[in-house]
Amino acid sequence: MEKVFSYIIGLGAPVMMPIIFTVLGVCIGVKPGKALKSGLLVGVGFVGLSIVTALLTSALGPALGNVVDVYQLQLGVFDMGWPAAASIAYNTTVGAFIIPVCLGVNLLMLLTRTTRTVNIDLWNYWHFAFIGAIVYFASGSIWWGFFAAVVCYVLTLIVADLMADKFQKFYDKMDGISIPQPFCAGFVPFAVGINKLLDKIPGVNRINIDAEGMKKKFGLLGEPLFLGVIVGCLVGWLARYDLPKVLMLGVQMGAVMELIPRITGLFIEGLMPISDATRQLIARKFKNASGLNIGMSPALVIGHPTTLVVSLLLIPVIIFLSVVLPGNEFLPLASLAGMFYLFPLVLPITKGNVFKTFVVGLVSLVVGVYFVTNLAPAFTEAAVDVYNTTKDSAVKIPDGFEYAASLDFASNPFAWVIYHLTHTVKYAGPAILVLFTGFMMWRNHVRIVRKSKENQSTNTQNKQ
Repeated sequence: MEKVFSYIIGLGAPVMMPIIFTVLGVCIGVKPGKALKSGLLVGVGFVGLSIVTALLTSALGPALGNVVDVYQLQLGVFDMGWPAAASIAYNTTVGAFIIPVCLGVNLLMLLTRTTRTVNIDLWNYWHFAFIGAIVYFASGSIWWGFFAAVVCYVLTLIVADLMADKFQKFYDKMDGISIPQPFCAGFVPFAVGINKLLDKIPGVNRINIDAEGMKKKFGLLGEPLFLGVIVGCLVGWLARYDLPKVLMLGVQMGAVMELIPRITGLFIEGLMPISDATRQLIARKFKNASGLNIGMSPALVIGHPTTLVVSLLLIPVIIFLSVVLPGNEFLPLASLAGMFYLFPLVLPITKGNVFKTFVVGLVSLVVGVYFVTNLAPAFTEAAVDVYNTTKDSAVKIPDGFEYAASLDFASNPFAWVIYHLTHTVKYAGPAILVLFTGFMMWRNHVRIVRKSKENQSTNTQNKQ
């Protein structure tokens, strides 16, 4: 069974998602040809996103490496990037069974009306498997590993529900969609708290910079494309590249900023027939209930201009801060391509305000590098075990480094809190997680029932 699921996951999102969307589309009444096209468009979107992300990594990575060498910025924890975290996640017993376990939990929560999200973003289940894997290796217990993974899954579904309305109102053409991805969901409490704090500071609460406003105020300088060129050239100059390489890096970063929104358009085009058919099905089958949402990858919306601008501006800032922050041992380099995924659920809270989003991102990343530093021993233990078993080069720690880690999910509050309450704080920690998770499920159930009654009342009044 473990080999079967490892094989399925090994197909990757570009192959998995077309299959899932085609089968789902046919099941909900979409014509087979149309369902297949929708699935293929989503698959092509993942391929395109992988190509652009690879361009970002291959172009920016060596330049940042040069900056590290030139200015002697190297820290003690090696950044292995998200492929290492995903490899750790899926090359364990927890990872092998995470899909059926979480699908079962999702079904149970739907039946008990403690969630309204149907999470079909199977590829990103690796985030749940990852927290389960590091708890498993640290504790030596597969059951504690599954416990941590399930707690993370349940809390992520609840956050997806709570954010669904704001998400759908903020982004275009996202009706009936929610984002149950824990790397996004984990930063929602930060975003809510920081946004409220900024609203209470006189003067600061009047700063309202959106991506469209930047274009109008700064013209070409406010375009994500041009910002990409500027930041790319700046990094190339800091890396002491010659002029042609500086200009090439600038153009490559500009290309990343311009291509990501165009590629995410493919996701939306592929999603629309499935989304429309799902809403029609819900309208027929759940007339007296609040609507279900399809849980999808945040890749759908990472092309938003605010996400692109803030992510690019944060790259040099977080590199500098990582070096000077006392006690931090993690310098994010390979993980920087995953920074875009921090913001899909932050923007609906900040309403796309570039200033607020930048502050939320900065605080999240500063706290995140400390989380990564703290979890590095557990990450390293898991990586070494997986490498000894599989010989997967993605998890091989280079010579000269005692520890390794990744920004992707290891920097997330969900990962840090669940790991320590499950493994470090014996007995009391798991009890706290059970009580808190149960409380959140109950609150979500009350909200879903109340919303269902309100919808039923509205429908009755409309008929009269």
